[in-house]
Amino acid sequence: MQFNATTRSVKGTSASRRLRHAGRVPAIVYGGTADPLSIELDHNEIYHALRKEEFHASILDMQLDGKGQQVLLRAVQWHPYKQQVLHVDFQRVDAAQTITTKVPLHFINGENSPAVKIDGQLISQVVTELEVTCLPSNLPKFIEVDLGNLVGGGNVFLSDITLPEGVTHTVHGAEGELVLAAALATRGGASSDAAEGGEAASDSAE
Repeated sequence: MQFNATTRSVKGTSASRRLRHAGRVPAIVYGGTADPLSIELDHNEIYHALRKEEFHASILDMQLDGKGQQVLLRAVQWHPYKQQVLHVDFQRVDAAQTITTKVPLHFINGENSPAVKIDGQLISQVVTELEVTCLPSNLPKFIEVDLGNLVGGGNVFLSDITLPEGVTHTVHGAEGELVLAAALATRGGASSDAAEGGEAASDSAE
Protein backbone atom coordinates (compact mmCIF):
# COMPACT_ATOMS: atom_id res chain seq x y z
CA MET A 1 0.00 0.00 0.00
CA GLN A 2 1.13 3.52 -0.75
CA PHE A 3 0.69 6.72 1.25
CA ASN A 4 2.16 10.22 1.17
CA ALA A 5 4.31 12.03 3.72
CA THR A 6 6.33 15.23 3.90
CA THR A 7 9.31 16.17 6.03
CA ARG A 8 8.40 18.07 9.19
CA SER A 9 10.88 20.76 10.21
CA VAL A 10 9.04 22.23 13.22
CA LYS A 11 8.75 20.05 16.32
CA GLY A 12 7.26 20.31 19.79
CA THR A 13 3.84 20.17 21.39
CA SER A 14 2.64 23.53 20.07
CA ALA A 15 3.77 22.73 16.54
CA SER A 16 2.01 19.34 16.66
CA ARG A 17 -1.16 21.00 17.88
CA ARG A 18 -1.07 23.46 14.98
CA LEU A 19 -0.52 20.60 12.54
CA ARG A 20 -3.58 18.75 13.84
CA HIS A 21 -5.73 21.87 13.58
CA ALA A 22 -4.63 22.10 9.95
CA GLY A 23 -5.71 18.51 9.22
CA ARG A 24 -2.21 17.07 9.42
CA VAL A 25 -0.78 14.32 11.61
CA PRO A 26 2.73 14.43 13.15
CA ALA A 27 4.65 11.20 12.67
CA ILE A 28 8.15 9.74 12.81
CA VAL A 29 10.10 7.24 10.72
CA TYR A 30 13.11 5.47 12.21
CA GLY A 31 15.36 2.45 11.77
CA GLY A 32 17.90 1.41 9.17
CA THR A 33 21.11 3.38 8.74
CA ALA A 34 19.46 6.82 8.70
CA ASP A 35 18.57 8.98 11.69
CA PRO A 36 14.99 9.19 12.92
CA LEU A 37 13.06 11.71 10.86
CA SER A 38 10.02 13.78 11.83
CA ILE A 39 7.35 13.72 9.14
CA GLU A 40 3.73 14.77 8.70
CA LEU A 41 0.75 13.07 7.05
CA ASP A 42 -2.64 14.08 5.71
CA HIS A 43 -5.17 13.13 8.38
CA ASN A 44 -7.93 11.95 6.03
CA GLU A 45 -5.55 9.79 4.00
CA ILE A 46 -3.94 8.10 7.01
CA TYR A 47 -7.27 7.75 8.86
CA HIS A 48 -8.82 5.77 6.00
CA ALA A 49 -5.61 3.77 5.47
CA LEU A 50 -5.60 2.72 9.13
CA ARG A 51 -9.08 1.25 8.74
CA LYS A 52 -7.69 -1.34 6.31
CA GLU A 53 -6.25 -4.52 7.79
CA GLU A 54 -3.42 -4.76 5.27
CA PHE A 55 -2.06 -1.35 6.31
CA HIS A 56 -1.22 -2.87 9.69
CA ALA A 57 0.45 -6.02 8.36
CA SER A 58 2.11 -5.14 5.07
CA ILE A 59 5.27 -3.52 3.81
CA LEU A 60 4.15 0.02 2.97
CA ASP A 61 5.36 2.31 0.21
CA MET A 62 5.83 5.71 1.84
CA GLN A 63 6.20 8.52 -0.69
CA LEU A 64 8.27 10.96 1.37
CA ASP A 65 8.61 14.30 -0.42
CA GLY A 66 7.99 12.42 -3.66
CA LYS A 67 10.61 9.70 -3.06
CA GLY A 68 9.53 6.16 -2.19
CA GLN A 69 10.83 4.06 0.67
CA GLN A 70 9.55 0.92 2.32
CA VAL A 71 8.31 1.14 5.89
CA LEU A 72 6.31 -0.83 8.43
CA LEU A 73 3.62 0.62 10.68
CA ARG A 74 4.76 0.35 14.30
CA ALA A 75 2.45 2.42 16.49
CA VAL A 76 -0.62 4.65 16.30
CA GLN A 77 -1.83 7.09 18.93
CA TRP A 78 -5.54 7.89 18.82
CA HIS A 79 -7.48 10.65 20.52
CA PRO A 80 -9.17 9.19 23.64
CA TYR A 81 -12.71 9.93 22.43
CA LYS A 82 -12.55 11.52 18.97
CA GLN A 83 -12.01 9.68 15.69
CA GLN A 84 -8.69 11.46 15.34
CA VAL A 85 -5.18 10.14 14.72
CA LEU A 86 -2.70 11.97 16.95
CA HIS A 87 0.66 10.41 16.03
CA VAL A 88 2.06 7.55 13.95
CA ASP A 89 5.38 5.66 14.10
CA PHE A 90 6.93 3.92 11.09
CA GLN A 91 10.04 1.76 10.82
CA ARG A 92 12.24 1.68 7.72
CA VAL A 93 12.53 -1.73 6.08
CA ASP A 94 15.74 -3.25 4.71
CA ALA A 95 15.06 -6.01 2.18
CA ALA A 96 18.05 -7.99 3.50
CA GLN A 97 17.13 -7.75 7.20
CA THR A 98 14.49 -9.83 8.97
CA ILE A 99 11.57 -8.05 10.58
CA THR A 100 9.34 -9.00 13.49
CA THR A 101 5.71 -7.93 13.35
CA LYS A 102 2.17 -9.13 14.01
CA VAL A 103 0.09 -10.72 11.26
CA PRO A 104 -3.71 -11.17 11.44
CA LEU A 105 -5.19 -14.67 11.55
CA HIS A 106 -8.04 -15.48 9.16
CA PHE A 107 -10.23 -18.34 10.36
CA ILE A 108 -11.88 -20.39 7.61
CA ASN A 109 -14.34 -23.32 7.33
CA GLY A 110 -15.69 -22.88 10.82
CA GLU A 111 -19.28 -23.21 9.59
CA ASN A 112 -18.42 -26.61 8.09
CA SER A 113 -16.72 -28.02 11.19
CA PRO A 114 -18.27 -30.90 13.19
CA ALA A 115 -18.33 -28.57 16.19
CA VAL A 116 -20.83 -26.31 14.42
CA LYS A 117 -22.70 -28.66 12.04
CA ILE A 118 -23.09 -31.61 14.41
CA ASP A 119 -22.84 -30.19 17.92
CA GLY A 120 -24.24 -26.71 17.27
CA GLN A 121 -21.40 -25.09 19.17
CA LEU A 122 -19.89 -21.65 18.80
CA ILE A 123 -16.25 -21.15 17.85
CA SER A 124 -14.28 -18.66 19.90
CA GLN A 125 -11.33 -17.04 18.14
CA VAL A 126 -8.96 -16.91 21.09
CA VAL A 127 -6.01 -15.37 19.23
CA THR A 128 -6.60 -12.97 16.34
CA GLU A 129 -3.00 -12.14 15.38
CA LEU A 130 0.38 -13.84 15.59
CA GLU A 131 3.82 -12.26 15.92
CA VAL A 132 6.19 -13.60 13.28
CA THR A 133 9.74 -13.09 12.04
CA CYS A 134 10.71 -13.17 8.35
CA LEU A 135 12.34 -11.26 5.53
CA PRO A 136 10.18 -8.41 4.18
CA SER A 137 9.60 -10.28 0.93
CA ASN A 138 8.11 -13.23 2.85
CA LEU A 139 5.75 -11.24 5.05
CA PRO A 140 2.21 -12.62 4.61
CA LYS A 141 -0.76 -10.25 4.72
CA PHE A 142 -2.56 -12.83 6.87
CA ILE A 143 -2.28 -16.44 8.01
CA GLU A 144 -5.17 -18.86 7.47
CA VAL A 145 -6.37 -21.11 10.27
CA ASP A 146 -8.54 -23.97 8.97
CA LEU A 147 -11.30 -24.88 11.42
CA GLY A 148 -12.86 -27.54 9.17
CA ASN A 149 -11.85 -30.45 11.42
CA LEU A 150 -12.66 -28.82 14.76
CA VAL A 151 -14.86 -31.15 16.85
CA GLY A 152 -17.22 -30.27 19.66
CA GLY A 153 -15.35 -29.12 22.76
CA GLY A 154 -12.07 -29.19 20.83
CA ASN A 155 -9.29 -26.65 20.27
CA VAL A 156 -7.07 -25.59 17.41
CA PHE A 157 -3.50 -25.12 18.61
CA LEU A 158 -0.61 -23.17 17.12
CA SER A 159 1.09 -26.50 16.40
CA ASP A 160 -1.88 -27.45 14.18
CA ILE A 161 -1.18 -24.79 11.54
CA THR A 162 1.56 -24.55 8.93
CA LEU A 163 3.20 -21.16 8.54
CA PRO A 164 4.16 -19.87 5.08
CA GLU A 165 7.66 -20.66 3.85
CA GLY A 166 10.32 -18.45 5.39
CA VAL A 167 8.06 -17.38 8.26
CA THR A 168 8.56 -18.37 11.91
CA HIS A 169 6.53 -17.37 14.97
CA THR A 170 8.04 -15.77 18.05
CA VAL A 171 6.07 -17.76 20.62
CA HIS A 172 8.44 -19.49 23.03
CA GLY A 173 7.98 -22.20 25.61
CA ALA A 174 5.03 -24.55 25.12
CA GLU A 175 4.10 -22.98 21.78
CA GLY A 176 2.23 -26.10 20.72
CA GLU A 177 -0.19 -25.49 23.59
CA LEU A 178 -1.16 -22.00 22.46
CA VAL A 179 -4.90 -22.17 21.68
CA LEU A 180 -5.93 -20.23 18.58
CA ALA A 181 -9.60 -21.22 18.54
CA ALA A 182 -11.97 -23.24 20.74
CA ALA A 183 -15.40 -24.80 20.24
CA LEU A 184 -17.75 -23.83 23.06
CA ALA A 185 -21.11 -25.33 24.00
CA THR A 186 -24.00 -22.88 24.16
CA ARG A 187 -27.20 -23.10 26.18
CA GLY A 188 -29.28 -22.64 23.05
CA GLY A 189 -27.20 -24.88 20.82
CA ALA A 190 -28.01 -28.26 19.37
CA SER A 191 -25.84 -30.09 21.91
CA SER A 192 -27.70 -28.36 24.73
CA ASP A 193 -31.09 -29.18 23.17
CA ALA A 194 -30.06 -32.83 22.81
CA ALA A 195 -29.01 -32.99 26.43
CA GLU A 196 -32.32 -31.44 27.57
CA GLY A 197 -34.22 -33.89 25.38
CA GLY A 198 -32.39 -36.80 27.01
CA GLU A 199 -33.24 -35.51 30.48
CA ALA A 200 -36.93 -35.16 29.53
CA ALA A 201 -37.03 -38.74 28.22
CA SER A 202 -35.43 -39.95 31.44
CA ASP A 203 -38.06 -38.13 33.50
CA SER A 204 -40.87 -39.69 31.44
CA ALA A 205 -39.44 -43.16 31.96
CA GLU A 206 -39.53 -42.64 35.70
